[in-house]
Amino acid sequence: MMSGRKKKICLEDHSEKQKKMNPVWRPVATNASSCEESLMKDAIVESEDGGKVQGTGCSTSRTISNDHLMKVAAEAMDEIAESAISSSQLQDNVEGDSSLSTEKHSISVQVGASLFRFIKGKGGSTQKRIEKEMGVKIVIPTSKEEDFVTIEGISNNSVNSASEKIQAIIDETVNSRNLDYSHFISLPLAIHPELVDKLINFQHSILGNGSCMDENTDTDSNEDEDTTGNKEVDQPSKENANVAVELKVDDNSESVKVNLANIPLVSYAPKASKSSASSDLGIDKSIFIKPKTFHLTVLMLKLWNKDRIKTATEVLQGISSEVMEALDNRPVSIRLKGLECMKGSLAKARVLYAPLEEIGSEGCLLRACQVIIDAYVEAGLVLENDAKHRLKLHATVMNSRHRKRKNWTRKVDSFDARGIFKQYGSEDWGQYLIREAHLSQRFSFDENGYYHCCASIPFPENMQVE
Repeated sequence: MMSGRKKKICLEDHSEKQKKMNPVWRPVATNASSCEESLMKDAIVESEDGGKVQGTGCSTSRTISNDHLMKVAAEAMDEIAESAISSSQLQDNVEGDSSLSTEKHSISVQVGASLFRFIKGKGGSTQKRIEKEMGVKIVIPTSKEEDFVTIEGISNNSVNSASEKIQAIIDETVNSRNLDYSHFISLPLAIHPELVDKLINFQHSILGNGSCMDENTDTDSNEDEDTTGNKEVDQPSKENANVAVELKVDDNSESVKVNLANIPLVSYAPKASKSSASSDLGIDKSIFIKPKTFHLTVLMLKLWNKDRIKTATEVLQGISSEVMEALDNRPVSIRLKGLECMKGSLAKARVLYAPLEEIGSEGCLLRACQVIIDAYVEAGLVLENDAKHRLKLHATVMNSRHRKRKNWTRKVDSFDARGIFKQYGSEDWGQYLIREAHLSQRFSFDENGYYHCCASIPFPENMQVE
């Protein structure tokens, strides 16, 4: 470091060579002051970066003046100090630049996992457009358990502008049909086993006896339609195969005699076509409501984040006493009878449901349901268009919206319900007690097959005998 000078500056970097050096100060003038001796002794200067610099004098046999020695030592100390100051200034500058380069603004926006795909857009186009226009970076979680999107930018204005654009996308999406309903208020009817059995028989009679054997399995296989006859014909048993051809071998003869007279004639029935009469009418298993989820619908909801779900839960639990009061603290029963078409004609039906009547015709059930609806509207959890709908309690049995779209090509989805209506138009489904109201989550089910319950309130159950 100081190679251009006569003095020698050595860095203590623990090298073997430096460890062996042991410079010794040998005084050459008897009148040197103690202060001068101190300056010329081995000096260790520690810089800010932890390195130690050792300034030494070298022994000499020549007489050197004290002034000259003092000058050399002073110059060495000055250079060491300047180097330390320069290093400190450089470090301060680097830290200052780093602070400027990493300075950023960020904000978290509650979106909801069900809306992430709308923020991203097709192929990430919407997200990229906002990032480019606003000069920000949008971080969207990959986990469905997260609700928040993070926006990062170099200024508050850019971050806030991006947040406004995202909020506009949310507002537009939730008011459109692009976002389906996630929850609803239901009055469960599947808790009555006798009603579930009637619905299963209803599906069997429409689709065929083998079509609904497994409630949780969807299949178009023809194997369920015929369990015995065709299998014996298509796959003959070994016993029948042995009787069909009789082989006789004479002793000591290489020839074989075959008796064809006793070979029975077998006719094979043609295999049933997958395009049955029901499918030609637009009827398949997927459009039937699963009996284990049978219910009355009070109100449809779009709860796209955890806060809205939590609020919806609290609203229902908070109005339990008001609902009881609307019911006059008495149990309420309904009767389901017949079938009606909600949308379209019977020839082009979309929704087929069983209408209900309240036993006693006092209207308590409708009043209780209206209390529930008003509470959710007041809490801001009901969309404006949905709040305008008039309550019509109904029990849906078939809905074309539930159809699996694999082989369906019609632009307007419907089914021909004329035959069904002719057979079940006046069907008496029975009388049933309404026991509770649920905040139900769509597409999620409990161990009994009913919709996952986020919250519930009980209805009176004690029947009054007159």
